Amino acid sequence: MQKKVKVKPNSKQQKIEEQPHGSLTVYLKSSPVDGKANEELIKLLADKFDVPKSHIRIKLGLSSRQKLIEIDTDI
Repeated sequence: MQKKVKVKPNSKQQKIEEQPHGSLTVYLKSSPVDGKANEELIKLLADKFDVPKSHIRIKLGLSSRQKLIEIDTDI
């Protein structure tokens, strides 16, 4: 499964909002330095979709706020 994700780093709280068109807006506490925001994003998505962190991959947008995430739900 692939999801479009908009990341908002340096937020006061962590949360995931599902948009009407199916994409996600993810609020992260981490700042986008040294990949910390991407690590936090992968952990949050793993918890939401109940998959191991290794099953989530950032396909596009590694250093962008707009990302394409691939989630392998076949466990």
